[in-house]
Amino acid sequence: MDKKAKIIATLGPSIYNEHKLKKLVDLGVDAFRINFSHNTLGIQKTVSKIRKVEKISNKKIALIADLQGVKLRIGKIINDHKSVKFNQKITFDSKKNSRESINFPYPNIIKKIKKNSKILIDDGKFNFKVISKKKNSVIAVCKTKNCVLKSYKSVHIPKIELSLNKLTKKDKKDIKTAIKIGCNWIALSYIQNEKLVNAARKIIKKDIGIISKIENKHALKNIKKIIDASDSIMIARGDLAIEIGHSEVPKAQLSIIKKCTESSKSVIVATQMLESMIENNTATRAEINDVATAIFQGADAVMLSAEAAIGKFPTLAASTMTKTIVSTEKYKKAHIEDFKYSINPRKDPVKSILLSVKDIAYNPDVKAVIVFSNSGKSAKLVSSMRPAVKIITISPNINVSRQVSLLWGVESINSRDAKGWKDMMMISREIIKKIKSIKRNDYVIITAGLPFGNSKMTNMIRLYKVEN
Repeated sequence: MDKKAKIIATLGPSIYNEHKLKKLVDLGVDAFRINFSHNTLGIQKTVSKIRKVEKISNKKIALIADLQGVKLRIGKIINDHKSVKFNQKITFDSKKNSRESINFPYPNIIKKIKKNSKILIDDGKFNFKVISKKKNSVIAVCKTKNCVLKSYKSVHIPKIELSLNKLTKKDKKDIKTAIKIGCNWIALSYIQNEKLVNAARKIIKKDIGIISKIENKHALKNIKKIIDASDSIMIARGDLAIEIGHSEVPKAQLSIIKKCTESSKSVIVATQMLESMIENNTATRAEINDVATAIFQGADAVMLSAEAAIGKFPTLAASTMTKTIVSTEKYKKAHIEDFKYSINPRKDPVKSILLSVKDIAYNPDVKAVIVFSNSGKSAKLVSSMRPAVKIITISPNINVSRQVSLLWGVESINSRDAKGWKDMMMISREIIKKIKSIKRNDYVIITAGLPFGNSKMTNMIRLYKVEN
C-alpha cells in the first residue's frame, strides 16, 4: 500500500477488540486517538492490544492523547442518550442530573446565559433556544428535528467569551495518564494562543509531540505563533465551523495548511470527514471529495472520529479513506509540477540541506531517503519537504519512532543508534536489503547529523548506489 498521507482512527467501542484494531492497521490506519473527554477506564488494555498489533504488523503506530481542555460539554445522560422532540422544553441544570433535565456542570456559565441565547450541542448538530432562567439552570426549547442527545457531547454558546490559557486539573491528570500508557502525541483542545502550548511543554517529555487544535477565532488570529510553538496542527472543523460559520471553514483550512507548509509543521484535517459512514456502508461523493481536497491541499493526516469510535462500519470507513488517499496521491504524482512545495530556506541553513535531498529525490533512479533522527526533528523536516520517494526514518527512541510514524510519507524503524560512519552504512544496507522495491544499481539518499548521538541538526547527505 503506497500511501503517503496518514490516517488517524478514534478509539471507541466499535474497534476495541484486537481483531478490529489489526484490521484497521492492515487497511491503512497509522495512529489511534484517545479522546480524554470520554470515559477512559480500561484504556490500558486497549493500548496493550494496539502494541501487540504493532508487533504483529511490524509497523510503528502512534497514540494521540486528545485532552478535554475547557471545551464545554454536557454531563452524563441517564442511559447515555435522550431523545428530544422539536419545540420540546428541556432544562439545562448545573446541579442536577435527572431524566427530565440535562446536566450542564458550569454554574458560572449558567449565570452568563441570557434569554434568547443559543445552546448548540454535538458540534452544532442540535440547536436550543433559551426561554427562561433560574438560579442554577436555564430552560430552552429544542429547535432541531430528530434530536438525540448523548453523554459528554460538546456545547457551544455563541457570544460567551472564555479565557483558555491554562491547563485544567483534569488535563494535567490526563497528561500523566497519557505518559504512563505510552502516548506519543498530546493534543490540546480549544487553544487560543501559544501560552497553553508553552505550559504543556513544561510538563511533558521531550519525546512527546504537541498537537494544537484550531477550533476558534482566537486561534485563527494567533495562528502563526501557535504553529511556531507546536509540533503539529489539527484543524478541528466542527467547533471551528460553529465559531466562524460553515462557509468560512474551507478558506480557513487552506490558509492553515499553507502556513504549516511554510513553517515545515505537519497538519491534520479532522471532523466529519466520512460522517455518513457512522450509519451507512458507503460514503457520499461530497465526503470523498472532502478527503481528497485535504490531500490535494497538503495535509499530512486525516482523521476518523465517530466513524471509527462508534460507527457501524469502521473498517469500511478506513478502507474508503485509504482508497481516496491513494487515488489522489497517484494524480498528484502524475502532475507533480502542479503540487511542488516552495519553501524559503534563507532563514534556516538546515532547510537548504534538506531541499537538496528533495531535489535529488526527483531523479527516477532514487528510490528512498533514509533519515537517521534521534529526536525526530530531521524526520519532521524531511517529511515537510515532500520528497517524491519513500522516507525511512531510523531512531533509537521507540517513542520518537512511533511519533514520526504519523508524519506524511514516513515509514518508521526503531533501531540502535549508529556509532560512526561505517556503522551507519551497515545499518542502512541491512534496511535496504529488506525493501523489495529497491534493486541493484538503484540509489538511496542517506541523511544524518554528525557527530552521531550528539548532533543538533542534519548536516550530512550521502547518495548511495545499491551494489547487491
